[in-house]
Amino acid sequence: MAAKTLPGGTFTLADGLTVTRMGYGAMQLAGPHVFGPPADRDAAVAVLREAVRLGITHIDTSDYYGPHVTNQIVKEALHPYPDELHIVTKVGALRDAEGGWPQALAPEQLRQAVNDNLENLGLDVLDVVNLRVGGFDSPTPGSIAEPFTALAQLQQEGLIKHLGLSTVSAEQVAEAQSIAPIVCVQNLYNLARRDDDDLIDSLAAQGIAYVPYFPLGGFSPLQSDELKSVATRLDATPMAVALAWLLKRSPNILLIPGTSSVAHLRENVTGAALSIPEDELAELAAIAS
Repeated sequence: MAAKTLPGGTFTLADGLTVTRMGYGAMQLAGPHVFGPPADRDAAVAVLREAVRLGITHIDTSDYYGPHVTNQIVKEALHPYPDELHIVTKVGALRDAEGGWPQALAPEQLRQAVNDNLENLGLDVLDVVNLRVGGFDSPTPGSIAEPFTALAQLQQEGLIKHLGLSTVSAEQVAEAQSIAPIVCVQNLYNLARRDDDDLIDSLAAQGIAYVPYFPLGGFSPLQSDELKSVATRLDATPMAVALAWLLKRSPNILLIPGTSSVAHLRENVTGAALSIPEDELAELAAIAS
């Protein structure tokens, strides 16, 4: 399947950085709760290789998945990377011994995280690094100038090509943009959690990508009778409807659904191509209200 035939086509984040809007999120390739190794490493490798075979050119990862495990699997599966493949990673958190996700936003922690990503992915420079600064699923108010400035310094040193943000408010986006350009924002957003509607439209006007995570609610799945009803009528899965709706929501939205199964990966790609009739779109739009 060529990139141009993937659902949604492509989006250009910057010169020399065009990706398929249908991407792949590698978080689930680590063990349970994104901690430790997977039960079947060969299966994880197979999923990544199938993603590339399908034409996906945007893989989202982080060295704190595992930690280290997911990036090492990405490297095993795909290195040396095809020229058209772009790997987006994120920094700003660690994994503690209990599997928690404490913040790690000090300049020396960010430098270590960038170096860990470079080493475990087998790269000399990272295409895009997102600074994750909020809580698990929502922004935390306050200035992000210090950590974003530290990340911009690593960009100046040539370790990072482009910068992004994760789990941030519109005010924090504006603050970061006063320091250095960004090419993407990665926040929680789905049919039921639409806090970022205005931000998505603002970013679209600026040509900046918006990458929603947890399209079905993540660890607390959407319990939506409306979504299930629409999916049933369209003979589709709720995930397919959720992904197709996101692609239609705005042309700057990039999808990174995750899975550890080749079959589910193929289902996600096929499902995102679903055409949703206007009546069903109106019904879905009412879920958030």
